[in-house]
Amino acid sequence: MNDENRIARAALTCMFTPGDDVARQLVARHGAHPAYRMALRARPLFPFWEVTADQLSKGLDRWAPAPRDLDTDKIEAELEAVEDLGGGFLIPGDEHWPEGLDDLPNPPYGLWYVGNIAQGIPAPQRTAALTGSRDSTSYGAAVTAEMAHGLARQGICVISGLAYGIDAHAHRGALAGSTGTGPATIAVAAGGLDRVYPSGNADLAAAIKTSGLIVSEQPIGTAPTRARFLDRNRIIAALAGVTCVVEARWRSGALNTAHHAETIARHVAAVPGSVHSANSAGCHRLLKEGTAALVSDADEVAELLAS
Repeated sequence: MNDENRIARAALTCMFTPGDDVARQLVARHGAHPAYRMALRARPLFPFWEVTADQLSKGLDRWAPAPRDLDTDKIEAELEAVEDLGGGFLIPGDEHWPEGLDDLPNPPYGLWYVGNIAQGIPAPQRTAALTGSRDSTSYGAAVTAEMAHGLARQGICVISGLAYGIDAHAHRGALAGSTGTGPATIAVAAGGLDRVYPSGNADLAAAIKTSGLIVSEQPIGTAPTRARFLDRNRIIAALAGVTCVVEARWRSGALNTAHHAETIARHVAAVPGSVHSANSAGCHRLLKEGTAALVSDADEVAELLAS
C-alpha cells in the first residue's frame, strides 16, 4: 500500500528541483504531504519563517504541474510503473533507505530504483565511488578496472554514474570481481529509470540490475540534462565513504562529485597520471590543492574507508 507520505514524496520528485530552497523549507516546515497539497494549490499557503509571500507566489508558478497531472491517481500509477520495471521507490525511514543521503544539505525527497533491493544499499563505510572522464585513456581504463575489481573482491560496493569511460569501466570491473555477497556495484542515473542513458550501456545496465541497483531521484519519463547530471553527483558522493577520481580533465564533472564529497566530510582521492595527459589534469589539480589523497590501487582506497 502507498501511504500519503510515499505518494507525496514521489510527487515532490516530479515537482521540486533539488536546488529549490523555498520548496525545501516548505517541506521542512509542513511535512511532505501538506507541502505537496500546497504546491498543487489544494491547500492555502501562507508566509512562514523568512519565506515571503512573493517567494511563495513565484514558487507556485515554478511548481505548477501542468501539463503533467500530479494527482494521487497519477502518482500511484507512476509507483506501479516502476514496480513493473522491477523496482520501487525508497523514502526516509524505509528499511533500505541509504542514511548517507541524510548528510546532504539537500537530500533527495525519495529514491527511485530498479534492480535487486534485497541486498540493500551498503553504508558509506563499505562503499567507494569511482568516477572520471568519459573519454578515458587506456591507462585510465586499466587503473579503473583493476581498482574496481579489487574493491569488489574485498566486499566493497563500487558506485558510479553509468556513463561511458571511467564510469563504465568501474561498473564492469566491480561486476567481474563480485563475490556474490552484497551488491558489487550501484549506478546513479541522471534521468528516469525507464530509459538507459547512454543507450550504448544498455547491456551493462542490465548486468548491474541483476545483482545490484540503478537509482535516481528523477521519476520515470525524465530526460537527463546537464543540471540533472550535476545534481546526481551529490548522490554519488553521499552514498560513498570515499570518492576517487581516477582520470579527469581540468574542468571535468567528476571534480563536481569530489567537491560534494568534500562538502559533507567524505574522503576524496585521486589517481595520478602523466604530466603530459590532459585527462589527468583534474586529478593533479585535486592533489595540488590538497583536496584529495593520492591513491594507486584498491587497497589504498580501502585504507581510506577504514580510517
